[in-house]
Amino acid sequence: MEAIGTKQAHWDQVYTTKKLEESSWYQPRPNISLGFIQQLSVAKDAAIIDVGGGDSLFVDHLLDLGYQNITVLDLSPKALERAQNRLGERAITVKWILADAAKFEPTEQYDFWHDRAAFHFLTTEADIQHYAQTAAQAIKPGGFLVIGTFSEQGPKKCSGLEIKQYSEQDLVQVFENQFKKILYQQVDHLTPTQAIQQFTFCAFQRTH
Repeated sequence: MEAIGTKQAHWDQVYTTKKLEESSWYQPRPNISLGFIQQLSVAKDAAIIDVGGGDSLFVDHLLDLGYQNITVLDLSPKALERAQNRLGERAITVKWILADAAKFEPTEQYDFWHDRAAFHFLTTEADIQHYAQTAAQAIKPGGFLVIGTFSEQGPKKCSGLEIKQYSEQDLVQVFENQFKKILYQQVDHLTPTQAIQQFTFCAFQRTH
């Protein structure tokens, strides 16, 4: 299993050498994720965590919409530093967690867990099961889990790393023990280089 330090160094290198708008995952406005927030009627005081958030603009848009309890988790200190620098004074209103999504041990519970393109980097069954169990423990009963991964027609690698592709049913099987799927969307993401990456998005609700 790859050491956390090695993984962190890889992502620090990515965030040191590429500008945000040059990254394949760049979205000036994360419409799909914000759409789930709206469709699920997530309250403004809900506890929200963005797992693998990096320096994405999701947190900026949540703050713009008036959300008050936001946590951003990422493995790369460089990514979190870039996001904090961009937000300026607003960064102090956000909780920042430096952790590997595969090993994360939450100390609080959340109403809305968001993960766009972090989960699919977990390629061992042990890491996948640990993630699913962690989400089940960390999301409040009735709370929501939104996962976006590369689909079976999407890329097989990202930033030089192997990923695991997921269909709608694949995601359901990972999380079905304590979550019920309530929304599904297949998305074509246009990268800054005009390539199309197909994503599978599912929203789940914790049932018990």
